[in-house]
Amino acid sequence: MSVELNHTIVCATDREKSAEFLAGILGLAVGPVTGPFRPIQLANGVTLDYLRVERVTSQHYAFLVGETDFDAALARIQAAGITYWADPFHQRAGEVNDLDGGRGVYFEDPDGHNLELLTRA
Repeated sequence: MSVELNHTIVCATDREKSAEFLAGILGLAVGPVTGPFRPIQLANGVTLDYLRVERVTSQHYAFLVGETDFDAALARIQAAGITYWADPFHQRAGEVNDLDGGRGVYFEDPDGHNLELLTRA
């Protein structure tokens, strides 16, 4: 059996702002509104479908990126003055981790979702 994740819903108090935030960091485009969703399509075909809600429960979303894309995303995070951490518990601010021989950072979106960029799974 072959099983793949096709899409997931990302709850946001402002779907446009949140979708644009992540797309901007990742260097991706935000797709057109589809029903109640504002999608971002990832390279592996998975879409993040942003949905407006009144209240958000923080979730964790991790993105595996290449070294060049990591450098570009981190530069955008730094240029925007976004706080980032080397760890998921946000104790090592302004640092990049070197787990599994790669690099990684954590940062928050406008609704407090804990986002992660990593170069090695």
